[in-house]
Amino acid sequence: MDRRSFIHAGGLAAGAALLTRGLAHAQERPDAPPGAGAATPPGAGAATPPPRRVAAPGGQPAVVTPNGSTLPLRVVDGVKVGHLVAGPLEHEFAPGLKSEVWGYNGSTPGPTIEAVEGDRLRIYVTNALPEATTVHWHGLVLPNGMDGVAGLNQRPIPPGETYVYEFVVRYPGTYMYHSHFDEMTQIALGAVGMFVVHPKRPRGPRVDRDFVLMAHEWKINAGARRPDPNAMSDFNVLTFNGKAFPATAPLLVGRGERVRIRLGNLGPMDHHPIHLHGLSFQVTATDGGYVPESAQYPETTVLVAVGSTRVIEFVPEEPGDWAVHCHMTHHTMMQMGHGLPNMVGADTRALDRRMSRVMPDYMTMGTTGMGGMGEMPMPVPANSLPMRGGAGPFSYIDMGGMFTILKVRDAPDRADPSGWYAHPAGTVAGPATAERMRADGIDPAPGGKPGG
Repeated sequence: MDRRSFIHAGGLAAGAALLTRGLAHAQERPDAPPGAGAATPPGAGAATPPPRRVAAPGGQPAVVTPNGSTLPLRVVDGVKVGHLVAGPLEHEFAPGLKSEVWGYNGSTPGPTIEAVEGDRLRIYVTNALPEATTVHWHGLVLPNGMDGVAGLNQRPIPPGETYVYEFVVRYPGTYMYHSHFDEMTQIALGAVGMFVVHPKRPRGPRVDRDFVLMAHEWKINAGARRPDPNAMSDFNVLTFNGKAFPATAPLLVGRGERVRIRLGNLGPMDHHPIHLHGLSFQVTATDGGYVPESAQYPETTVLVAVGSTRVIEFVPEEPGDWAVHCHMTHHTMMQMGHGLPNMVGADTRALDRRMSRVMPDYMTMGTTGMGGMGEMPMPVPANSLPMRGGAGPFSYIDMGGMFTILKVRDAPDRADPSGWYAHPAGTVAGPATAERMRADGIDPAPGGKPGG
C-alpha cells in the first residue's frame, strides 16, 4: 500500500469512528456487585412482571408480547371479532433512532392475535396505507378465499377501504400474519404480526410463562427517514418485536418455572440462530405443528428460518440475567459500516501524529478491535445509532440489535423488571492473583506458558 492509499484507508477507518477521540471508558471491577448506583437497563423501565392472565382452557397462561400488545377481541353472537388497521407510523427502534414504517394498529409488529382452537374469528382489516394491501394468515389452515394472496384469493384492499376475513381456527399452534400485496415493500417496512392458537386441551407439561418474540431486519441509512425496502443484504438494524437493544424489554421468569418462547421470523432475507445463555431447551413445536416428545432433544441455539416459527420450552435452574440473542455477530451490532478497510493490527502512529497537527482530537480507530467504541461520546449523524449498545451493571454491554435479557428470579412476581441481578459473594469472575495462579501451577508472568 502506498503512502497516499494508506492515509486514505486510515481516514476511512477514522471516519467510521467519526474522527473523534473517545473518552477512555472506566469499567467497574469485574467482581464489583451491582449497587444502588448500577445503571438501569435502558428500555426496561417500562417493563412489568408478566401478567398471570388465563387465556385458554386448562389454565394455559396468556401470551406476553414484550414491547408489544395483544389484539382486543369482542364476542358477537359467538364470533370473536377484531380490527386491524394497516398504516404508516413513526416507530422508535431504540432511543435515538426513529423511522417511518408500516404496521398494524400503530405498531410493528402488529398486535399479537390470540385465540383458542375451534374459535370462529372475524377480523376486519382497514387499509390506511398509500397503496393496496391484503392480510395472509401465515401457516393457518382455512378456506381458500380467506388466505389473503392478492389476485389469487381475493382482490387487493384499496386504500381507505375495509375488508373482512372470517374463519375457524382449527389447529392449535404458533403462526404469523403479514401483507401479501407488494410483499417486498410492505413486509420489509413492518406489516407483520404473530398469531397464537391455544389448544382446547393442553399438551405436554403446563407452562408458567408464555412469550412471543418476532425477529425482523431493516436497512436504515444514517439520517434516513424510512427503512430501505429494496435491500437484499447488509441489514443494519436487527430487532425483537420491533425493538433493538437496549430498548428490548426483558423477559422476567421464575427459577424452576416452565417457560415457553414462541419465535417468529418474517424478516426479508436472513435466518436467525437464536441462542439462550445459561440453560438448554427443547423445540416443542414449529409452525407446522407439535414435535412429538420422542423427537425432541436438547439445544442451546435454534435456527429460525425466514417465514417460520419455532417454539422452545425450558426450566431455568440458575438465577441471573441471561443473554438471549441472534448468534450472527453482525446481527447484534447497530448500523455498523461494512464497507471499510480492515485496520486490525495496522501501525498508524505516524499517521496519527501527522493528522493531529490539523485535527488535535484525531485518532485512527479499529487497529486493536472495535470494543468500547459504542460508549464513546462521539458525535454521530442525526437519527442513527452506530455501534451502540447499552449500560450494564459491571460495564457497557457492547451488543445491540437482536439482543434481549432473560431475567431469572426466585420470586419473579415481586421482582423489579428493571433491576439487575444481585450476585452472591464469590460468584462473579474477577482478576486472578499471582499467589493463586502459582498455587495452581500457572505462571503469572506476562506471556507465561499455559499450565506452568
